Amino acid sequence: MVRTGIVVRSYSGYYYVDSDGVTVTCKVKGHMKQKRFSLCTGDRVALELKGENETREGMITAVLPRRNCLSRPAVANLDFLVITLALTQPEFSFLIMDKLLVLAAASDVPVLIVLTKADLVTEELAGSVASIYNTIGYETFIVSSKTGLGIDRLRARLTGKITALGGPSGVGKSSALNAIQPGLLRGTGEISSKISRGRHTTRYTELIPFNGGYLADTPGFGNVLMESMELEALPKYFPEFQQYEEACKFSPCSHTHEPVCGVKDAVRAGKIASSRYTSYILILQELKENKERARK
Repeated sequence: MVRTGIVVRSYSGYYYVDSDGVTVTCKVKGHMKQKRFSLCTGDRVALELKGENETREGMITAVLPRRNCLSRPAVANLDFLVITLALTQPEFSFLIMDKLLVLAAASDVPVLIVLTKADLVTEELAGSVASIYNTIGYETFIVSSKTGLGIDRLRARLTGKITALGGPSGVGKSSALNAIQPGLLRGTGEISSKISRGRHTTRYTELIPFNGGYLADTPGFGNVLMESMELEALPKYFPEFQQYEEACKFSPCSHTHEPVCGVKDAVRAGKIASSRYTSYILILQELKENKERARK
């Protein structure tokens, strides 16, 4: 029997597919292995069930067209990537946030921003961070898993959606998921006092049914790599740059060394957040270094 479903987890060569509410353990059919194929959590697939009667084992025969796909973490067909960073413990990193925003934009994945551990900072600090991203059009949630701040609003926003939470270890992703739906995950990690980072409590990406959709906790990562991005593409992933680029003398403009640059003028005037421009310069430098290494 041929049917369709969504890959909710993959592990050791097996793919676990939710098909009409039944989890089917699958392998990939031989004809797919003869060709290059990409298959990850979130993919919609066609599958054949083993035997004449319905069983919980099957073979994946095709990967259906994707809407989008992240490479790290590997997950496809997302309604949202919820980029989750702590406001403190560990210290908030503008660079990691901005790298993740760039990667999501490059993958055509819509973003929600969740700022966790709001109970540990002042309202003013939380608001100042959130305003940077609200101003440029990102929907931002300030939450506390301990007090429940922002949890109801976030839960309502994620209902019926396929959503992945991504961010470094120890920022409160798993705690936020458990606050949204108690018992959703079995355990969470703690921050190492020596290195101020969380232990990697999530080993693989798994979609968990939630209010008509799915939630995914993803493996934590502290270093966001940008190997495949082209230098010239970077400015378009900073949406606040666009309205000022008409004032640039050169096109394209790198917004670095050029003598007449609308983006740099906007930074000096406080119209573009200095933290965002600093992230842009650091990411641009990383891309240049990657390009130089590739030439050698």
